[in-house]
Amino acid sequence: MSIINYAAKVINFKLVYYGPGMAGKTANLQFVHRCLPDDNRGNMISLATGDDRTLFFDFLPVSATSVRGFTTKFQLYTVPGQSRYNMTRKLVLRGVDGVVFVADSQWDRLKENVESLRNLNDNLREYRLDLATVPYVVQYNKRDLPDVAPIDYLEYTLNRGTRRVPAFEGVAVTGKGVFDTLNTLSRMVLLREFGQVQEGAS
Repeated sequence: MSIINYAAKVINFKLVYYGPGMAGKTANLQFVHRCLPDDNRGNMISLATGDDRTLFFDFLPVSATSVRGFTTKFQLYTVPGQSRYNMTRKLVLRGVDGVVFVADSQWDRLKENVESLRNLNDNLREYRLDLATVPYVVQYNKRDLPDVAPIDYLEYTLNRGTRRVPAFEGVAVTGKGVFDTLNTLSRMVLLREFGQVQEGAS
């Protein structure tokens, strides 16, 4: 849930990158962090194991432009991909405003994608949220690799049902699709939350 400071006219939003291990969640944040001007980024905190997998979270406060007098700030997080760190995943999701589900496009990772998406919805329910209502987008990452599933198949597997959400092809290590993904989710969150800002400010 967004945190609104009416005195300072600042709205803080929390966006979480979720997905299986090594799908490219951290690579997304690293690319965003590299590309932002110094004035628009905070320090990125990364805790990783020896095999370079995120153990806890990456944290990146991003200052955005003003929306009708309110400065919007986004805090970007990733969750650990390994299932044994599910408690940390739940903690990172607390207070979430929007989710990027980062899927690994490779054929041999499809089962892990499905399990991670199911786990995301289960963990959201702990906070009385679900994928039918929370703003979220899907990124099909690693599209540069040779053995990837077709987008149509990934869409059928991971993005169907009662709600189909925006989806993007990505190569996070080079930046392809990274800002398209982030900008779309940011707009979705702002559209959803803007009524609360107006109501409270009136």
